[in-house]
Amino acid sequence: MALKREIKGKVVTRTGDKTATVLVVRKVMHPRYHKTVKRFKKYQIHDEQNELNVGDEVIAIECRPLSKSKSFRLKSILSTGVE
Repeated sequence: MALKREIKGKVVTRTGDKTATVLVVRKVMHPRYHKTVKRFKKYQIHDEQNELNVGDEVIAIECRPLSKSKSFRLKSILSTGVE
């Protein structure tokens, strides 16, 4: 069995029913300047109970493709946001 990837990020939008967009930030070393730079990527995640709000910190786990753009589902909510 293959390992499932886990991503940690912040909910930036609630898009449609049972879907949220999560912004994942990772820090990488620049190859030439040897300085830490941020890289951003947005993922669509599946939220079965519609319990997420904008600003929440979440962990999502990889799953089978649920739609064209959704391949992650909500695992846990780490903290709730301001909004």
